[in-house]
This record gives sequence, structure tokens and C-alpha cells, in this order.
Amino acid sequence: MNIRLYALCTVLLWYCASPNLLAQKASKQVKSAQAASVVAAAPATALLYEVNLNDRSDDTFKVRLLVSGLKAANAVYQFASTAPGTYQVMDIGRFVRKFQAFDEKGKEIPCDHISVNQWKIKQPEKVVEIRYAVAETFDTPVPRDEIFRMCGSSLEDDHALFNVQTAIGFPSGMQATPLKIKFLRPSAWKIGTAMEQDSAGYFLAKNYDYAVDSPVLMGRLTAARTTVKNTAVEIYTYSKTDQISSEQLLSSMSKMLASAGEFLVELPVKRYTFLFHLEDTPAGAWEHSYSSEYVLEERPYSPEYGQYITDIAAHEFFHVVTPLNIHSEIIEHFDFVKPTPSEHLWLYEGTTEWAAHVMQLRSGLKSLDQYLADLSQKTLVDQNYFDRAYSLSKLSMTCYSDSGQKQYGNIYYRGALVAGMLDIRLLELSGGKRGLREVIQELAKKYGPEKSFAEKDFFNEFVKMTYPEIADFFEQYVKRANPLPLREYYAKIGIAYNERKFSDSLLPEAGLKTRLREGKLVVADFRENLAPSGIQLDDEIRAVNGQVLTSADNKTFASITAKFSPTTTYTLTVARSGKELTLTLPVQTRREERQYVFEISPQAYHRQVMLRTAWLKNL
Repeated sequence: MNIRLYALCTVLLWYCASPNLLAQKASKQVKSAQAASVVAAAPATALLYEVNLNDRSDDTFKVRLLVSGLKAANAVYQFASTAPGTYQVMDIGRFVRKFQAFDEKGKEIPCDHISVNQWKIKQPEKVVEIRYAVAETFDTPVPRDEIFRMCGSSLEDDHALFNVQTAIGFPSGMQATPLKIKFLRPSAWKIGTAMEQDSAGYFLAKNYDYAVDSPVLMGRLTAARTTVKNTAVEIYTYSKTDQISSEQLLSSMSKMLASAGEFLVELPVKRYTFLFHLEDTPAGAWEHSYSSEYVLEERPYSPEYGQYITDIAAHEFFHVVTPLNIHSEIIEHFDFVKPTPSEHLWLYEGTTEWAAHVMQLRSGLKSLDQYLADLSQKTLVDQNYFDRAYSLSKLSMTCYSDSGQKQYGNIYYRGALVAGMLDIRLLELSGGKRGLREVIQELAKKYGPEKSFAEKDFFNEFVKMTYPEIADFFEQYVKRANPLPLREYYAKIGIAYNERKFSDSLLPEAGLKTRLREGKLVVADFRENLAPSGIQLDDEIRAVNGQVLTSADNKTFASITAKFSPTTTYTLTVARSGKELTLTLPVQTRREERQYVFEISPQAYHRQVMLRTAWLKNL
């Protein structure tokens, strides 16, 4: 998930999720049976990197690369223009300082900076060492394309967050070459990563894609471990003021992890690592094939905070299915030089966000009321984003552009709503026997980590596996930006949806509309039945029930009037024509209005209830 999503969710949901929040895609070389560990020893031709974290001066990572046998085809050293699952321009070359290459005698070999992310070495065949410094992204300002924190890097006295693409590049033609990375760090620092470590202290990656797929958190960390369906799960946490421990997070997440195991039936990885960076700024999360990392605001631990973490982690954890096991060739053969979008973010992110919540519903971790409240919030955010010019397909294909980035966050909202509708439609067509969960499982078996689907053929493949009616569904709600028929779809399972609904309960209010004028709060309008009380337009409000307004703003006035009791009166002290008057007015009432309401329909028919039962228990 990306940083903008989580910032928005903090306001609207909690947060979400991640809202969710971003997908790291698997490379072709990753094998499901060996996903959590790399070969025991990298070949002698591996690229050997050394990252100095003991010297933290200038907020830069000092990087050395030891190489031999470079040829003309390897003359360009490439830094990442983007990274899988970020859906943003990164241009890491902007953060590089003093790039140098040396021969075996220590003599510097000339290099030319030929583009923002590329340095060309004049005599690559003589190079035995490449040396440079690269600034951390957290504290390095850039004029545009600020890197999402969970996809960036941080270097402080007590910890470091290290996403490989933010500091390590590769010689051209060597993206598939094995890497060995050693971190020179304080001896007391713990380290969390999905990469395996050899006896010499090097962390091993079978290629650059795998290294980027394996973030690293180091420093003053706590750790906790458990096992889910024979999968080893590790949690590493950096908490700035030690308010949160890995054991607390494991306690909060344990039921969700068990729920995910039941929902997925079998986890496709043998080891999974959660990395939590809890400091001052909420940002978001970034999932990878065998790990996920979270840059969130540190708070005192509470059940609410635990659920907030769990909702985010549920989304990221589900990515072990998509895109690890279901992805197109664009994801499989990732281009670090030029960002190339995939049309299927609805699958990678929308379906994942849907699954993160529905699996908690079906396992009993969330009540139906809680799940329906989540739907309401997603609908609210989608309506705020909604633009008929931006279908989910167009959002996906423009995600690297400025206009696409403005719409990107909606992939976690509209994308999840569309996935939920697709699940209902599949259940309806199959008589309650086969929903989106089952189709996703079938797709994972058909493709898997080593086999990609054809980017342009996937919609047709999905339809062939399911029903002809699904072709029209994709056309209307993925390829086009038509309004979502939520009322029609949720009626199929006996759930009523109303864009606006007034409750039977009455809420007290003053019956006045106010506005600021020259620093004073004045009456802008009033209920007509208050006219006999003597209230007039433009009266300056000075006190309510004798309580003087110390601040002339609507917020203060509203906080006082919100405490009114129905069927009583209140006094209003106003200034008019240089005189102060005290008026007595009857308290007004209004019916509470709610938007985008989902609730069980008391008028549901038998077949609707039967389909709802299948929907609720579809495990």
C-alpha cells in the first residue's frame, strides 16, 4: 500500500488500510517450495556489496561493490527508476553522492553521469570496486516524486530501514546475477529480513529482483515468532520510545494469521517476516513476496491500535497469493529502468483489500456489522475520489503519472468494492458453491510463482474459468468507470444499501446557521418557527445559556449546542444595533442522517438468505 492511502485512511477510517496500502511482485526465478530461503551459497560470480552503517555521517549509506570480469555490456551502473509495487517514480539516482570506480591498484577510473539513474564506466573491464554514498530518503528533501516512506530508507543512531533499491543498483546486463550483501553495523543491532545469511555474514539474494523483494530492518528491535500452517512467521519491531513490542503485535495478529491460514487453506511460503517501523509519522505499508514492512505512527498499545495494525497486516499478508502466485509478465520481468504499468491492479490490490476483511468476517474475527461499516467507509472514500474519466483500468495504466497518482489511492476502495461485487456475482452464478476465493485459489494453482499470465489475455482467461456473464462485469466495472450498482448486488444476499438514510432518533440542535463576519459569529439563517422568539439575521452571538463564547467560531458554538436536551429551551445572548439582548428559543430537533448504509434487510427472501449464508461461511 502506499503512503497516500494510509494518510487518507487515518482520517476516514481510523485508517484502513491501507490502506493499504502496495504490492511487491515476485520474479520468475522464485520457486514456491523454496520461497523463504535462498541457495546456501551464492556462486563465486556473485556481486559482493558492503553497506557501512557504522559511519552514519551526512545521513548517507556508504556502499562498496566488489566485482571482476565486467565487460562492455556491463559498463552502465543502473539505479532503480521505480520498484515493483510502488507505482511511483523513484529515481534513486537523485540521492547518489560521489559515484566512483577503481582498478586493482586503487586508481580511479573515469565515469560519466549519463542520466538521472545511470553512470557509465569508461573502462569496465578494469574495475574491481565501485564506491558511492547514497542519501537516506526519509530526511532528504526532493522537489517532486517524494518516495513513500515504507518504500524508502532511514538511517539513525539506533536503527536503519533499508530497502535495497534505495541504495543498491547493478551493472547493466546483471539484473539476474546473484548478490551477497554485508551490513557493517553496531554489534548490538538486531536484524530482520527474509534473506538468509551465510557463515561470513553476507545476506544472500539469487538476483536483484529478490534483493529488492527483501527489505531489511536493523537496530534496537524486539522480535517474536510463531508458526501458521507450517509456515514460520517472524515479527521485528522498531518502536521509537519502546511503547510497542513484537510480542504485543503478535498477540494482536495471531487470530488474523490463523484466519488467513484457513482462508487460503495452504500458505504458499515456508517463512514470512513482518517488519514494523513505528516512529512519529504515519505512512503506510509495502508488501513483498516473503515479507512486508510497515512505517506507522507509534502509539501506546491498546486493543484499538492492535486492530488497526491487524487490518493493515491482513492486507499485506494476503499478497502471498497475489501477486506472488498470480501475476502478469510485466510483473515477472520487472523493468527497473523504465516504469511499466500493469492493467491488473484491481487484482493485485483491490482483490487483496477485499480478502483482508472478508477473511476476518468469515472466521468470526469481525462481526457482520463491523464488515458492513467497512463497506460504508470504502463507499464514502470512493465517492470522494470518483471520476467518470478514471476506470480501474485507466487508474492502473496511468499510475506513474501525476494525474494517475491523484486517483491511485482509490484502488484500495473502489477496487475492494468491485472485488466484493465480483464475489457475490460468482456465488450467485454457481448457486453459492464458488466465489472469488475459490477462483483465486484455482488461478494460483494454474499459474504460481514461476508462471505468469499474459497481460492482455487475463480478462478472457478469467471468464473462461468462470461464466460468460463475467465478461460484461469486467467491461462495466473494471474497464469502464460506471457507477457501482451496490444496491442491486447486495440485495442478492439480503443486505439493503441506502445512499442516505434518516434514523428514527431525534438529535437536538439550535436551529441556527452561523457564519463569521469580521471576526464575529453572526446568525446567517434560522428555522422559521424561531421567528416569534425575536431572533434576527446578522445578530452577533455572544453567549449561549449564559456561557460566553470565548472563541468566535462555529466549532465552539456547535460544541455547546450539541449538549442541548430535546423539548427544552435555551437562551441566546446577542448584540444588535449596539445593544445586548437575551432571547429564549425552543430547542430544535432533526433526524440523524447516515450515508452509504449497508444493513441486513428485514424483507429478504429465502433465496437471498440462502446466498447470504453461503457468502458468510464460504470457507
